[in-house]
Amino acid sequence: NRIKKNPSAPFTPRTVMIGGKAAPGYYMAKQIIKLFNRVGTVVNSDPTVGDKLKVVFLTNYRVTLAEKIMPAADLSEQISTAGTEASGTGNMKFMLNGGLTIGTLDGANVEMAEEMGNENIFIFGMTVDDVEVVQAKGYNAYDYYNNCPELKQVIDMIKDGFFTPGNENEFKDVVDLLLGNDRFLTLADYKSYIAAQDEVSATYNNTSKWAEMAIHNIASSGKFSSDRTIAEYAREIWGIEPDYKKLPHPHEDGSKETSPE
Repeated sequence: NRIKKNPSAPFTPRTVMIGGKAAPGYYMAKQIIKLFNRVGTVVNSDPTVGDKLKVVFLTNYRVTLAEKIMPAADLSEQISTAGTEASGTGNMKFMLNGGLTIGTLDGANVEMAEEMGNENIFIFGMTVDDVEVVQAKGYNAYDYYNNCPELKQVIDMIKDGFFTPGNENEFKDVVDLLLGNDRFLTLADYKSYIAAQDEVSATYNNTSKWAEMAIHNIASSGKFSSDRTIAEYAREIWGIEPDYKKLPHPHEDGSKETSPE
């Protein structure tokens, strides 16, 4: 919408990729994937937008595809609401490959920020404590919807069928969830997310700063070695001391095989 409103303004070009799979019975996840693809169809064919923005869904996202995407990515988005996401390892792999992270203080983002320093990661959104305050007060999505014209425009475009000509109700359930019983409090983080993305664009245009941050990411990723993780599990969970002796090859035990004759 910003590009359409002012096509001559200086925008940092982006290609946004998302990969994911939905369980057979997970209706809302399927709708979100479908919506992303519908948005991509509209954005990618808009001559005004042109090469300033492209939207790509990574079909059948898996390890072999991640091996190609992660070393090439400039920015990793880890945007789950604070306190809701189990700690995965994808963000660590982007970090190891020099990709910067925009994310909330959730999951492994917290440990990553501790290792690299907050100045080398784009943190946005509520903390766990903030989330608890909002929940205690009573989350009302319309407070955010009505007080942010840019956000309201986005929701209305989905609701009014801008991305689904001829079937304006296709994503009614998505809109109803966002404005209704959304346990992830998505709209509460919107303004902070957009502000962080503006910071990302400004930093990307400062190549020396971006390179410095990428180097700090790579240099700080040692803690997330699987060797350290397994050793910690051994000591703290299994109650055994790790042994770093190299095991012999299973087919080379030092003895010579004798002939049956």
